[in-house]
Amino acid sequence: MFKYQVAEKKYEDLLLNVKEHFQKNDRTIHKARNELKIIPYNDKEYVIKAFKVPNIVNQIAYAYFRDSKAKKSYDNALKLLHLDVSTPRPIGYIEFYNNTLLQESFYVSEYVPYEFTIREPLRNKKLHERETIIKEFVRFTYNLHKKGVYHRDFSAGNTLVIKKDQKYDFSIVDINRLEFREFDLDLAMQNFDKLWLDEEELLFIAKEYASLSGYDEKECIEKIIHYDKKLKEFVERRRMLKKRLLGK
Repeated sequence: MFKYQVAEKKYEDLLLNVKEHFQKNDRTIHKARNELKIIPYNDKEYVIKAFKVPNIVNQIAYAYFRDSKAKKSYDNALKLLHLDVSTPRPIGYIEFYNNTLLQESFYVSEYVPYEFTIREPLRNKKLHERETIIKEFVRFTYNLHKKGVYHRDFSAGNTLVIKKDQKYDFSIVDINRLEFREFDLDLAMQNFDKLWLDEEELLFIAKEYASLSGYDEKECIEKIIHYDKKLKEFVERRRMLKKRLLGK
């Protein structure tokens, strides 16, 4: 049993045969909990994201109570494009079930060529036009916030940097954990915590955000440092707990 939704009829064959396309292609661009591959289809390139088979509790939840990550990725992409926020164009999603429980699921989008992710300018202090790219990234993020787009996994690898006509554009990926909500200053500054920045970058971003938004610069700095420290302390506590539990 399977369920699917496709943006256009011409992509139906790609979606219905997604397992075959995925298995025979070895162009993996990311592999961790989930795996992403670039695949050719009708003289264009697409990205297939294969989601990890969920545990039994989540198999039940996705079957009866919650949308799957693949479906949320597709729906969120459509919402982003409606809001004029850049994300790779969605092609469709498909879910495979066994005895009504969700097993495999896939999300397919167009492949967007890009220079690098925002991680590169945030980490590489010698990168050409680094300051310009970060400034434009802060502007992009501020516009996300104005449109009510809260990317819950706003890590450095999830914003693509695209150069067009000597200018930099940005596109967000890994979008199954988006929320659409109103922002206040706390939520805005907290949204930068997963970038895992040092103090120099935190101050730069806070000042740029204050300049764009009209928020008090000092307050922006205090809050961005607070949320950055809070996340890093949480991760360190979890790491130490795991170390103790393993007896290391």
